[in-house]
Amino acid sequence: MEDFIYEKDADCIVTVTMDMQGQNANTMNGRFEPGMRAVCDRLEAEERLTGVIFASVKSTFFAGGDLNNILATEVADEALFNLIEASKSTYRRLEKLPVPVVAAINGAALGGGYELCLSCNHRIVLNSPKAVVGLPEVTLGLLPGAGGVVRLTALLGFERAMPYLLEGKQARPEEALEIGMVNEIVETQDDLIPAARAWIKANPGASVQPWDRKGFRYPGGDANHPKIRQMVQVSSAMLYKKTRGRLPAPERILDVAVNSMRMDFDAALRMETRRFIGLMASKQAKAAISTFFFGMQAIKSGKVRPVGDHWKAGSAAVLGAGMMGSGIAYAHASRGLPTRLKDTDTANAEKGRRYSETLCDKAIKRGRMDDSAKAALLDQIVPATDNAAPGSLDIVIEAVFEDIDLKEKVIADTWPMLSEEGIYGSNTSTLPISILAEACPDPTRFIGLHFFSPVEKMKVVEIIMGGKTSKDTLRKAYDYVQQIGYMPIVVNDSRGFFTSRVFGTFMDEGCQLLVDGMVPAAIERASWLAGMPVGPLQVFDEVSLILGQKVRKTHAALDERLGVDSKFGRHNTATAEVIDKMIEMGRGGRQYGGGFYDYDSDGRRTLWPDLGQFARGNAGASLDDAVDRILYRHAIETLRCLDEGVLNTEVEANLGGIFAIGFPAWTGGAIQFIRGEGIDHFAARAKRLAEQYGDRFAVPDSIYDRLRDSAAKAA
Repeated sequence: MEDFIYEKDADCIVTVTMDMQGQNANTMNGRFEPGMRAVCDRLEAEERLTGVIFASVKSTFFAGGDLNNILATEVADEALFNLIEASKSTYRRLEKLPVPVVAAINGAALGGGYELCLSCNHRIVLNSPKAVVGLPEVTLGLLPGAGGVVRLTALLGFERAMPYLLEGKQARPEEALEIGMVNEIVETQDDLIPAARAWIKANPGASVQPWDRKGFRYPGGDANHPKIRQMVQVSSAMLYKKTRGRLPAPERILDVAVNSMRMDFDAALRMETRRFIGLMASKQAKAAISTFFFGMQAIKSGKVRPVGDHWKAGSAAVLGAGMMGSGIAYAHASRGLPTRLKDTDTANAEKGRRYSETLCDKAIKRGRMDDSAKAALLDQIVPATDNAAPGSLDIVIEAVFEDIDLKEKVIADTWPMLSEEGIYGSNTSTLPISILAEACPDPTRFIGLHFFSPVEKMKVVEIIMGGKTSKDTLRKAYDYVQQIGYMPIVVNDSRGFFTSRVFGTFMDEGCQLLVDGMVPAAIERASWLAGMPVGPLQVFDEVSLILGQKVRKTHAALDERLGVDSKFGRHNTATAEVIDKMIEMGRGGRQYGGGFYDYDSDGRRTLWPDLGQFARGNAGASLDDAVDRILYRHAIETLRCLDEGVLNTEVEANLGGIFAIGFPAWTGGAIQFIRGEGIDHFAARAKRLAEQYGDRFAVPDSIYDRLRDSAAKAA
């Protein structure tokens, strides 16, 4: 019991304070079940026991399950079932104690931690924004397996419990009190234990949980109630629309919640265990845990950041007040970074500032901002047509049109604004940073900072290292990106970098399927089934066919200027074949009146009926093949980027692909997708696709070998 401090006071109230040794947070590690079993044994043997309080010595109350143990789970067998049941039984034993049990929640109580709270009769929480409660397991591909689904459904009722179960929503103290997830709030940590003792003394008979009382009824009705039955039907349809059948966890949570209302409470807990252990061994859970927990943790903690003191920008300029530049200025202002928004025309600069005003007005309408916050934000943005004083700015972001000659001129003209310690970032999406750096006096302080549109929604920045960019500049750029609340993904210089290069293959595969004779609607459907947010034909219209053509021509001209063959986009053969002809026919994309789709006056779209002219015959591809082609094409290009050193880590490959490009979240990212499928299985399927559809799917065995080696080293 070294992880549990057991203290009995003069009133025969026992306080059990959790303090898992050797770790920063209390978790359900290998010592948890034996320790809790010993606690229950001792509590059940106590004479004259009047109450029990669970508290924590850590800054959090309880962080839940040990995710490393879940990652190590290979099969859902009887031994695993018995292990989970043994752990859950301690919570049930607490509920059966003949005295009141109180949870004194001093910090975050999530997952298994909040499930412990649910097994207590009364829950008191500290009034702190960090003292959140909830069951976020669904975000990790799991379900709450320590009684969370069954108990929360019984506590709140089906309707109120669903957002916290199916979305993993977490509640701060006021919300938790209002919804019924906690019963009481105290203002200071010193008030927690006294409040718990006071409640126990005032409620000596409150030892039976609501669901163990005779005649218990579910709040809002049980599974047979007409309203609940209708909700279940709607929830099932909405879940499929959201998950596309790719994520089993939400479906199993819904199944357990509904059926728990139809059976004995203990039987429902056992059913929950069966559903839980199946998810523990699933590739979706491993993908979510690896990427969205450990991967995000690595990025936030600076694991891939160069070592050095933390840097903070105090002043900035954004060059170009178009949609991208205006969005970057808003991102700065929303985090209190004063920004000069410069354009060649005063009206454009003012318009760029009004973009932030529009976003503020939307936030006010939604109740997320007030007028004073809007005024403070807008005060941070200064429209201008001239340079700031020489040496006065910490960071300058160039966000003009994707034209190398224009960018080189702007960089040279505006460099003097930088302070001696300042850095200069180019918001280019494809142009080599090393070449653009030639336009500035000190290329060591020049770096790529590729934002994504719309900037206020796409919270990720691709940081591109030029050939001469210093580690010191990278460190400052990394800190700057986190300063404004965005996720940094670091890549090395190359044509198209990582995101634009891989995104181009997604749009090209849509064109390839079109050329192969697949019905356009089926192409978009295959993308939807794969889990992509938007189909390749629709997304091509949004970014515009003309822009795609311009990028290709820009790189051809750059090759000619440098006397090289970069082979940029060499596999994207169908793109040129299709969009060049479409542009000749006046179909340049949505902003040009139409592309792959026609658009009516209300903006509604329908596929252009003449797309069939691009098909060679009518062979087409099966829907299953189309889904695989979209996923594999994306994953293979990401793998090439990793192998070529464009990408530095699998973590950045996975998170960058999901948040910047929209690769399906259920995969955990492109490289995690390969690992989840199994490297051998993926390689075999890619080989078959290459044989049938072309060498864009061909990957040398040596690349797969390196992937296997990296997994072995990590293990």
